[in-house]
Amino acid sequence: MRVFVTGATGFIGSAVVRELLSAGHEVVGLARSDEGAASIAAAGAAVHRGSLQDTGSLRSGAATADGVVHTAYIHDFSPTGDPVAAAQVDGRAIEALGEALAGSGRPLTVASGLVATPGRLATEEDDAPDNPMHPRVSEPAALRFAERGVRVSVVRLAPSVHGEGDYAFIPAVIGIARAKGLSAYVGDGSNRWAAVHRLDAAHLFRLALETAPAGARLHAVGDEGVPFRDIAEVIGRHLDVPVTGVSRDEAQAHFGSFANFVSADMPASSVLTQKEMGWHPAQPGLIADLDEGHYFTNEPARHV
Repeated sequence: MRVFVTGATGFIGSAVVRELLSAGHEVVGLARSDEGAASIAAAGAAVHRGSLQDTGSLRSGAATADGVVHTAYIHDFSPTGDPVAAAQVDGRAIEALGEALAGSGRPLTVASGLVATPGRLATEEDDAPDNPMHPRVSEPAALRFAERGVRVSVVRLAPSVHGEGDYAFIPAVIGIARAKGLSAYVGDGSNRWAAVHRLDAAHLFRLALETAPAGARLHAVGDEGVPFRDIAEVIGRHLDVPVTGVSRDEAQAHFGSFANFVSADMPASSVLTQKEMGWHPAQPGLIADLDEGHYFTNEPARHV
């Protein structure tokens, strides 16, 4: 299968590219820069120049493919980041990809986020949330094409997608602990994070592309819920700094823009996904991955 992959140089997308190539697929990766193009070519994939904002390049890339995996997203966690604008770009990108595949029966597999349901495990049967402050339109934008002759599937990624090269939430929390000289959790730290290793997630993307039925909602979840206190304790041990709880009132001063995220309770199940797709996470869990030490010695990879 000739597969067009957006986000092909990213943390998850680059793992998807390698997973697809190892399974014998031909891969064409979207690149917005010379550096990105070189990275894709080095992995053994063909290069398609363009960007998420260039919907023409997305349509042309999808039109000549047997299937599409969409992992690209504009993640900007800085104070000036605009999640509403990022969601709008993503929605237009999915629309362009879907239109190129409409009526063909070809697969489109789209990355999305988990539905947070504090107090219980989120499941594949939960509907996508409506959060106007932090919208994620990926899922509804994609699933509309299931009725237009596209074999659409959505892979909901756990809040923590971990592994070597991670540049997102865990490295940010480690950076805060290093700067403050303290590894903290909020309250008693019993709030839970679902997690998945990037290689397990990449495997699920491939399975979804190959066999998922139209309209499938899948959960890329290895650890159903890791208590945040356990994460803080591993970080404290590796950095040799104290570990302690902070109150919700103190959390903003300690964690800054990550305060709400580190205090959120986000457990999730992948039981239905594992049963329906024959997918079984095989890589180290989050705590074991942290204990391998690479999070504390390596510079995180960046998008190119």
